[in-house]
Amino acid sequence: MDQDRPKTTDLFVIGGGINGCGIARDAAGRGLTVTLAEMNDLASATSSASTKLFHGGLRYLEYFEFRLVREALIERETLLRAMPHISWPMRFVLPYHRDMRFDSETPTSRLLGLFMPWMKGRRPAWLIRLGLFLYDTLGGRQILPGTARLDLRTAAEGAPLQDHFEKAYEYSDCWVEDSRLVVLNARDAEAHGAKILTRTAVLSAERAGELWRIETEDRETGARQTHSARMLVNAGGPWVGDILQSKVRVNTREGVRLVRGSHIVTRRLYDHDKCYFFQGTDGRIIFAIPYETDFTLIGTTDAEHADPAQTPECTPAERQYLLDFANTYFRQRLSDADIVWTYSGVRPLYDDGASSATAATRDYTLKVDKAGGAPLLNVFGGKITTYRRLAESALEKIGAELPGVIGPWTAGVPLPGGDFPVEGFEALVDDLTARFPFLTPFHARRLCRAYGTEAAQVPGQARCAEDMGRDFGATLTEAEVRWLMDKEFARTAEDVVWRRNKLGLRMDADQIAALDAWMADRPSRARAAE
Repeated sequence: MDQDRPKTTDLFVIGGGINGCGIARDAAGRGLTVTLAEMNDLASATSSASTKLFHGGLRYLEYFEFRLVREALIERETLLRAMPHISWPMRFVLPYHRDMRFDSETPTSRLLGLFMPWMKGRRPAWLIRLGLFLYDTLGGRQILPGTARLDLRTAAEGAPLQDHFEKAYEYSDCWVEDSRLVVLNARDAEAHGAKILTRTAVLSAERAGELWRIETEDRETGARQTHSARMLVNAGGPWVGDILQSKVRVNTREGVRLVRGSHIVTRRLYDHDKCYFFQGTDGRIIFAIPYETDFTLIGTTDAEHADPAQTPECTPAERQYLLDFANTYFRQRLSDADIVWTYSGVRPLYDDGASSATAATRDYTLKVDKAGGAPLLNVFGGKITTYRRLAESALEKIGAELPGVIGPWTAGVPLPGGDFPVEGFEALVDDLTARFPFLTPFHARRLCRAYGTEAAQVPGQARCAEDMGRDFGATLTEAEVRWLMDKEFARTAEDVVWRRNKLGLRMDADQIAALDAWMADRPSRARAAE
């Protein structure tokens, strides 16, 4: 036997975002051998830069995207049951005023312009009520409450808003910790036998008869490795087109449209735990969302982004746009001085030829290429809410190429730490606090939100705060960092304080630098040698 010949796996997945990790988890759970390569950290691009929502996409109804909305609405509760630590129900308050307008590119806008030209692009109240009725009924809700009407003159939700907003509609969607969702999918994929290679760049992939030959490079050590796989999955997100052209070298007419979505984070702007859904006079919408206990998240924008290699940043114009948009609603006037952090991500939307970034479809498209031998699956588009269904659809196509793949299994199956009832979070916090009384209320809740039923494994045998080792700041301890390095693929301080959690909002530069130095000195789990 040739000892240098690489072992052949069934599936090689390029991309450690939510689609790549979701497909890897689903495939590994069906008995396929899987290797996943991510050139950076898990969720280091689009999948950690979302608006953090599991939602049906209320505004997509204006584009008649009924299938997408229905699938996403059904998925909200399926996902909620599987991860009640990192996802939870949230009520959304939609203030109404007569000057709300459609995006002029929507089919709904064009129809109203034809039959009700006197509206001049405005959204009538009856149309919003109809949209919310569809939103309540398309997905067959079982957990989430339906739409209600609010009198903003007397309701607490009206207090932060300007006086001319007198009524609102309230509906349900869900919050999700997006980057933790990716890591938990990767962990579960690994638990089912998948090999997860982070900081591993794919240099090339070429067909060798009925197999793929893939060359990778460890970006930390420079070590190169050759892999062999029966099928290749290109889930590169913003880089899916670049992978096709420069790594796989396959010609295709399919492509992505890169759309930058930017967000700003301010200090907490109001006292309640509901999200605001703001509609602008330009037809766009933004959210203002309670964030990390003491902050408010505002976003997002839709701007064309030409090059995936260009790091997305919230531009001064986007910052001002979001501030101006929020200032048309909030009583308290916001300025640049109120912003404590910004982030931006590139959404790789399927290029359907839409005339604007806002109008481009959020649906996903899966294409199999078999020209020349071994099959290639390319993943275009998608949204975080439908990642599990995208993975199931991908496995249908993979099963057609690799016979013997068993059926779907992920619906309702808990992710690591998610094996408790949707309504059981407070009991989880109480149990952790009773077991480790030295934890502050904030610390206990944060651990339960991050790790669910695994939270007690972080302090382990600790009997006092000192037993958890060095305190890096903001309740981040040596015990937790060890957990993140050993269990969750973390290598650097950035991985920890901006993706595994958001404690970067509470830590200063010196604390983060000290954490980075400590992590660099600690021998991490020897993944590269596996």
